[in-house]
Amino acid sequence: MKLVKPKKFLGQHFLKDLKVAQDIADTVDTFPELPILEVGPGMGVLTQFLVKKDRLIKVVEVDYESVAYLREAYPSLEDHIIEDDFLKMNLHRLFDGKPFVLTGNYPYNISSQIFFKMLDNKDIVPCCTGMIQKEVAERIAAGPGSKTYGILSVLIQAWYKVEYLFTVSEHVFNPPPKVKSAVIRMTRNETKGLGCDEKLFKQVVKTTFNQRRKTLRNSIKPILGKDCPLTEDILFNKRPEQLSVAEFIDLTNKVEEALKTAGNNQLMGSSEQRTGFCNS
Repeated sequence: MKLVKPKKFLGQHFLKDLKVAQDIADTVDTFPELPILEVGPGMGVLTQFLVKKDRLIKVVEVDYESVAYLREAYPSLEDHIIEDDFLKMNLHRLFDGKPFVLTGNYPYNISSQIFFKMLDNKDIVPCCTGMIQKEVAERIAAGPGSKTYGILSVLIQAWYKVEYLFTVSEHVFNPPPKVKSAVIRMTRNETKGLGCDEKLFKQVVKTTFNQRRKTLRNSIKPILGKDCPLTEDILFNKRPEQLSVAEFIDLTNKVEEALKTAGNNQLMGSSEQRTGFCNS
């Protein structure tokens, strides 16, 4: 059986430590009754342990060589090997709209995009586990006040409980990445709704962290414009990294009220239409 050569442009780093693979596979056991979707199985080092769990498992792989290898190595998965780009897939069609656990040794170059897609499908992804770059894992798990706390931290923690499970050495991969890796688990919390305009929430979080060293009074200007009375609130003396998820929700509600007060009759329009209305 011909081995697959890792492709740099796909961000492939094949795990070769079976103990680590087994430990990653076991992270899905939080929801033992749900089917599993593995992203980027490569040559199946993680897959071999997942298929032993007596659960429906599907794998999605964009690399045609890896797909060919998987079909030969795992004939029992033949009907469940999907050759496609995960980021472009309609996840509601995978298991007839039913919830599933997402896992994988994720390509470093698209891990953040994978988690944004998870958030877009949070109604059917109650648990997401897997291995990513250590720096990204730390960012996702970071709390307010941390230098690594940022956009991913807030947007994910608004909907998921994040567990940083363990660190993985760069020496257990082929080829070895230049950084360490980490395994995390994200489990849906009990939040059904944020209690604010969720699109505006994302915009507020992303806009303020784009200038994270500035106070909110300055970083919020792309949304509220200059000299908006709202920014006189003491909350705006803080920097975005100091705000908890709950405080970002409170901030979003205050911003929405300010925009309404300013007579923004296009509040439900696009983000470009709803910027700078306090001084317009």
